[in-house]
Amino acid sequence: MHATTDRTAHGDAPALAVRALSSREAEVMTLIAAGHTNGQIAASLVLTEKTVKNHVNRLYAKLGAGSRADAIARWTAGHGGRA
Repeated sequence: MHATTDRTAHGDAPALAVRALSSREAEVMTLIAAGHTNGQIAASLVLTEKTVKNHVNRLYAKLGAGSRADAIARWTAGHGGRA
């Protein structure tokens, strides 16, 4: 495969993953990227902390992230470097 084609295909992956998030997941991810804890997110969105944890686990899976920092990096990359 040509190097340019390969980069383009892989370069679109973060943006595609970000677009796969539901509106609530995107809202949670925005708060994660802003540095909020699960407890703070729960209070802000009037959710239980368990619900936030469920959203976070789904976010990790959809973004292919292994940690909070990795999820933030992938989220930022999917937004063209903006969180």
